[in-house]
Amino acid sequence: MSSYDPNEPILRAQVFGQTPPPSATATASAGNGSHVVALEKIAMAFLAEQRRARRWRIFFRLAILVVVVLLISLSFTGKNYSRGCLNECTALVQLSGAISLDADASAEHIISGLKNAFTSKNVRGVILEINSPGGSPVQAGQIYDEIKRLRETYPGIPLYAVVGEMAASGGYYVAAAADEIYVDKASLVGSIGVIMMNFGFTEAIHKLGIEQRTMTAGDNKALMDPFSPVDERQKEHVQKLLDSIHQQFITAVRDGRGERLRETPEMFSGLIWSGNEAVALGLADGLGTADSVARDIIGVENVYDFSYRPNFSERLARQLGTAFAEQVATKLGSSVLKWQ
Repeated sequence: MSSYDPNEPILRAQVFGQTPPPSATATASAGNGSHVVALEKIAMAFLAEQRRARRWRIFFRLAILVVVVLLISLSFTGKNYSRGCLNECTALVQLSGAISLDADASAEHIISGLKNAFTSKNVRGVILEINSPGGSPVQAGQIYDEIKRLRETYPGIPLYAVVGEMAASGGYYVAAAADEIYVDKASLVGSIGVIMMNFGFTEAIHKLGIEQRTMTAGDNKALMDPFSPVDERQKEHVQKLLDSIHQQFITAVRDGRGERLRETPEMFSGLIWSGNEAVALGLADGLGTADSVARDIIGVENVYDFSYRPNFSERLARQLGTAFAEQVATKLGSSVLKWQ
């Protein structure tokens, strides 16, 4: 059974040239009116939805703009070094983590903190708090030299190194420049040596059928290439280089510790010792923390931190860029020279 169409009488009359009955016209008009109302409702609902979507777009755009402005403002906040203490204080500079060019414990950051500490008129003593496994010989050497210079320039301001978990390798190299060194009984101290890490893949690439195509201008340009057999002449040259840098380390420790050092045949072999053992060997002067040294040695308990603090944009850039690059370089087996 077909449904009734209110427009059918009108269409039939138009086909046969007749005038549609008034009742049919009225019925069609009523039907068209209901369709128009329905369409109006749909249109209004669509417009309302569009307005809501527009408001959300505006909100998200404003939120993104606020974040961008915040990041830009943080990127211009400078290097975040403390400017000085208002009252008499003990200055604190923290050296934490590996000592390298792009790290928080770079020579640039540590030296800047130390300079600010020594030039502050209310500082009565400086504590360099060290918790480092070592790192770059160049960066550690620059910090060592600057500490010696600052001690000579400001003889009335003592500098004490305080070791936390460890002052190994380059970390101890830096500590040796201090007036005195204080450790925890369980701190790891020493590791006076140098290491260059490398891998050899000659057998592996041969088994895999890989052909090496390294080209150089200079007989030794591919020095310590991990994909080439060891060249004994190059190996001897690298060993001399390591011995020379190791001797620089030994000289720095001897100059810094002086007659307090009780040398043993293994002292400069790369071994590490506990804090108690370090005191017995003259590698450290006693047990203590930053707070105890400030209170009992310097005599000023008010500690003011002059350490470098990276801002938000620097931390973000480092996490997304430098850390990734370092991991890639490590995985590829790059030769890295370190105090170790």
